[in-house]
Amino acid sequence: MAKTKLELTWIGKDQRPRLEPRIFLEDPARSYHAAARVTDKDIFDNRLIKGDNLLALKALEAEFAGKVKCVFIDPPYNTGSAFTHYDDGLEHSIWLGLMRDRLEIIRRLLSDDGSLWITIDDNEAHYLKVLCDEIFGRRNFVASIAWEKDQARHNDAVISGAHDQVLLYAKDQSIWKRIRNLLPREEDGNARYKNPDNDPRGPWLQGACSTAKSGSEKNRFPVMLPSGRPIQPPPGNYWRYAEETLKQAQLDNRVYYGKNGDRLPIIKSYLSEVQDGFVPKTLWLASEVGSNQSAKRDHLRKLLVGIEPFSTPKPEGLVNRALHISTNPGDLVLDSFAGSGTTGAVAHKMGRRWIMVELGEHCHTHIVPRLKKVIDGQDPGGVTQATGWQGGGGFRYYELAPTLLATDRWGNLVINPEYDAGMLAAAMCKLEGFSYAPSEVLWWQQGRSSESDFIYVTTQTLGAEQLAALSDEVGADPNNPRSLLVCCGAYRGVTAAQAAQRWPNLTLKKIPKMVKDRCEWGHDDYSLNVANLPMAQKPVDAPPAQDDLFGSANGGTT
Repeated sequence: MAKTKLELTWIGKDQRPRLEPRIFLEDPARSYHAAARVTDKDIFDNRLIKGDNLLALKALEAEFAGKVKCVFIDPPYNTGSAFTHYDDGLEHSIWLGLMRDRLEIIRRLLSDDGSLWITIDDNEAHYLKVLCDEIFGRRNFVASIAWEKDQARHNDAVISGAHDQVLLYAKDQSIWKRIRNLLPREEDGNARYKNPDNDPRGPWLQGACSTAKSGSEKNRFPVMLPSGRPIQPPPGNYWRYAEETLKQAQLDNRVYYGKNGDRLPIIKSYLSEVQDGFVPKTLWLASEVGSNQSAKRDHLRKLLVGIEPFSTPKPEGLVNRALHISTNPGDLVLDSFAGSGTTGAVAHKMGRRWIMVELGEHCHTHIVPRLKKVIDGQDPGGVTQATGWQGGGGFRYYELAPTLLATDRWGNLVINPEYDAGMLAAAMCKLEGFSYAPSEVLWWQQGRSSESDFIYVTTQTLGAEQLAALSDEVGADPNNPRSLLVCCGAYRGVTAAQAAQRWPNLTLKKIPKMVKDRCEWGHDDYSLNVANLPMAQKPVDAPPAQDDLFGSANGGTT
C-alpha cells in the first residue's frame, strides 16, 4: 500500500512571491566596532540588517547559501494579542504562507550540518510542525523542546500556561546528530565520583552493583574476597554481572571490595571514561536557562535603561544553550526576527559570527544600544559571566537598497533614479548570478561568475565601434578564453544576431528589459503584518464567506 504524504493546506498556499534579490547598503555611521582588539579571536564582520526579513533572506541567499550553521528565530506567535512592537494577530493562513516563504529560504541558507530552532507557542506550534516536516522532511525533525517561559501561576486562566515550544530541525539529521555538542557536565554530577582507594585512574562511581533480586542462575557463582572470605549471593539473589565480566574487571584492577577488602565486589566506572557532557533533554527549566520574566527583570531593564523592553523577551540562557548544542566558535548564526537582539548578543559573547535582520524601529532603539554595550564590555548580565565575555569585536549595519526598477509617470519600468553606477552594477551582478568584484585594473570587469566569465554594466547606448573595442579588450586567446556579459541601456549599429557572430566573446543584453519580468519590483514589505498585505482574490466559484478562513465549518487545515 502506497504511503500518503501528509501536507498542510491553506487558502493561498500556491501563491508565492516573486522576490527581488536586493543589494545591501552599509551605513558606516551606524556600524560599530571596539576601539581595540581584546583577543586575537575578536569578530568584526557581523551584520545587522534593517529591512523586511523576507527580502533580506532573499538578498542573503546568493552569498550565504549553505554557509549558516544555526538559525534561531522567535517569530510573531500569531496569538491575536496587540504587542507594542509587533502586530501579532495575522489570519492563520496568511501567517502560514509567510512562514513557509521564509523557511524555504532558511533551509537553503543552512549548511549540511546546520540546524533550525524556532520558539513558538501552542497556538501555531502543531501547524508549524507539519509545515516544517514538509519543508525539511520528517526524518530531519530532531525534537520539540518544552521551555519553561513562565514560573508564575495565573489564576485567571483555565490552565495556566507555563511553557513554549522550541521546534528543532536539522538540515540533515544523519550529519547533525554526529556533530551536535553535549551539554557541559555540572559540578554536582561530577561530585558523585569519589576515590576512596586512591586509584591512580582518578575518581570513580559504583558501576555494576553487587546483587539483585532477579537474574540468571549463571549469575550465582562464588567470589573469593581479598580478605580470604568466600562469598556468593544470598538465596534468591544474583550478581548483577556475569562471571566473565567480573574476571575481566579484576584483570583491569577496577573492582572495589571495601576499605578492608571484605565487602561485596563493586565494578568501578571512572569519571575519565564517561562522555564529556550530558545528552540534552526536551525539558528546559527556567532555573536552567531563564524565563521571559527573568530576561526582562534581571537583564534588559538594567541594560537598556529608560527603554521599555519587549513583553516576552527571550533570556540569553535559552539562546546560549541552543547555540552551545548546535555550533562551535567561528560558526555563523542567523536570526531573521531579531526583536531586541538577544541572538546576536549571545552569539557575540560566545565567539560566533552572526547576522540579524529586523524591520522595526527597535532595530535602533533596542538592538544597536544593546550590541554597543556588549562590544564595549558593559553588559554584565545574561551569559556574560558564563562565557567569560570581556568585550570586543563589532558589526556592520546595513539597510536593504530600494527596488532596482521603479515606475515612471507613464507607467513604464525604468532603472530607479536612486541607483548610482556602483549600485546598479552590484544589483545586476546579483540578478545574473555574478559576484560583484570590480577590478582595479580592467574597467569592464565589474563582477565574475568564474575565472573566465565576467560582467560589465552601463546605462549607455553602445555603438559598433565601442563593442568592437570592448571585444578586443576581453580578448580571444584560445588558451585563455574569456567571455563578457554586457548589460547596457541599448546598442546600435548591429542586431543581436550580428553582434553574436562578430563578437563571440560578448553577450549583449538591454536593461531594464532583460530583468523586468523576473520579480515583483517595488514591493517593499512582506512583513508578518496583516495590514501590509493585499486582499486575496476569491475564485469565481467561491462558496459564501464563512466564519473560518479555511472554508466551511466542516473543513479546516489538514
